Amino acid sequence: MSLTEPACIGQCIYAPGKLVLAGEYAVLEGAPAIVLAINSGVKCHIQEGHGIVTPMNDSSFVSPALEALSQTRRFVFEDWNPPALKAEQKPGFGGSAAACVASVYAAGRPLDDAFKIHHSVQGSGSGIDIAASIYGGTLWFRRGEVQALPPVYPLVIWSGQSAKTGPRIKRFLNWPNRHGFVHASAELVDSFSSDPVGVTRALFRLLVDAAQQADIPYLTPNLIRISQLAESCGGSAKPSGAGGGDCAVAFFSSRAASEQFQYACELEGLQIISVQPSKGVYLTTETD
Repeated sequence: MSLTEPACIGQCIYAPGKLVLAGEYAVLEGAPAIVLAINSGVKCHIQEGHGIVTPMNDSSFVSPALEALSQTRRFVFEDWNPPALKAEQKPGFGGSAAACVASVYAAGRPLDDAFKIHHSVQGSGSGIDIAASIYGGTLWFRRGEVQALPPVYPLVIWSGQSAKTGPRIKRFLNWPNRHGFVHASAELVDSFSSDPVGVTRALFRLLVDAAQQADIPYLTPNLIRISQLAESCGGSAKPSGAGGGDCAVAFFSSRAASEQFQYACELEGLQIISVQPSKGVYLTTETD
């Protein structure tokens, strides 16, 4: 997807975040995964002035695209529709990728440049979070290739703590016997759209077993409890992403089962985060 002109003063760019629904870890080895773009990401205001402003004073993911333009206009990044968590807690929605996509869009550059910039700054990753932010919706993803899937609407549950992805990825890539896991994950991902409840349950068990073998700190007491509650209500749940914290996603075959699960989470103090599917990165004027 190519652009030709930088965004103008008085415009605002919205870049969605992501939830990985299936295929975590295996996607790093070129296996397919499924990701959902959500309306909790990053927005970038283009203003008169100069410079780049980010929430954490870290412009590493946005300055490669905007440094030259920041001499003639001001780019102000902020969270878009953030969940109500403590300031130091992050839900794992791919904020750095969303910021990178917003910056590339603001610069008028081809959006595929975001894959290269993000990987260069982060030093690792599959690019699945970049794809979600660019294209939006529910996507099948494999090595940069994307296909649109029918929409899905998972429940999102906060685990109660943030987690770092990088160290877990390193342990996975150092695991010598991961090839069987990658093959099994790919087979399950291919069945996800027809049976999200059953596939989520099977993927959770596959990931737990892989994490034990690879010595990845994957589960927390809250993530275990979320999965137990989902299964007791006839559904299934698993961490979204590398595990160790952040959020879980849950699927149910009926509204009644979903409501039963939400009530059970409320009784145990587990926070449901309200998100909706989002289209890909887009531009508005500040008066829209």
